[in-house]
Order: sequence, then C-alpha cells, then structure tokens
Amino acid sequence: MELIRIGDKVINKNKIFRMIEKILNLRSQGLSQTEVARELEVERTFISRLESLGEVHKGGRIAIVGFPIANVEEIREMALNEGVEFVLLMSEKERWSFIKRDGLDIFNQIMEILIRLKEYDLVIFLGSDMRIDLADTLLEGKVVGIELGTSPITEDKYIDPSILKNIIKNFRK
Repeated sequence: MELIRIGDKVINKNKIFRMIEKILNLRSQGLSQTEVARELEVERTFISRLESLGEVHKGGRIAIVGFPIANVEEIREMALNEGVEFVLLMSEKERWSFIKRDGLDIFNQIMEILIRLKEYDLVIFLGSDMRIDLADTLLEGKVVGIELGTSPITEDKYIDPSILKNIIKNFRK
C-alpha cells in the first residue's frame, strides 16, 4: 500500500488506481458513464474528465494493413503514435513465412483478421491493385487504398509515412 500525504489528508494511491481500473473496465464493457457512476458511487462528471485525460483521439477507429512493406517498423511506430488501433504490416519475407503454414490455419487466421477489420471505421490498405479491390469489397467500402503496384508484387515497397499520417489526420477532422 502506497500512502502519500497531501495537506492534512493521507491518500492511498493504490485505491485510486483500482477505482480507475474498475471505471475503465466497466466503460469498455459498454456501460454508460451514468451507469458506472451509479454502480461505483462517483459523479458522472468525474468519469467524463477521467476519459478526457486519457483520450488518445476522437473519432472513428482506424486499422492499417499492408504488404509487402520495406519500412514496416517505421510505419508501425508512426501508426501507433497516431492512435491507430490495429496494425498488420508484413515485408515480403514475412508474407512468405505467413503463407508457409497449414492451409486451414491460414484460412482461419485470415477470417479472424477480416472479422476484426469489420469493427473499424476506416481500413488503410497498402497493397497491389487487386488486393485493394478485394479488401474494399470484403470490408464494404471502408477501405482507403494505397496502391503499391500491379499484382503480383514480389519485392518490398517503401511507404512514405507522411502520406499515411495525412490520411489519418484528415479522417479524424
């Protein structure tokens, strides 16, 4: 237990952290601010201010998917810094490692990825002309495509991070 003194009060920091954890867990489960406030006996405005303190961004949820990418780590870092919630990027080598597995396993993983991507408001897809069209169809028009070339692409392509950053910023406006 970590106690600190503030004026004539003794504060239990762990108690504060546990309460914040409860609030965030209940909110992420779909309870409204009012419902959480009632359940935990705190003011609704406290919950609102707490969420504002930790807010990374407003607006829709964004995912980025792309292959074959030369600067995977640079793009991943930029995306995470911009609050992108789902990032799946592969170099050509990583893509071949991914597909050199059991066919059923690959199929199941691709289906899981598609189901997850449907939860996002925008999917930035980096790939060949054919792959972008397929992704756009499967994800019902939520895709902004950045074409890396015509299919099949067999070598890693460099992506300018500022292009992606502009798409993200414009989407959030």
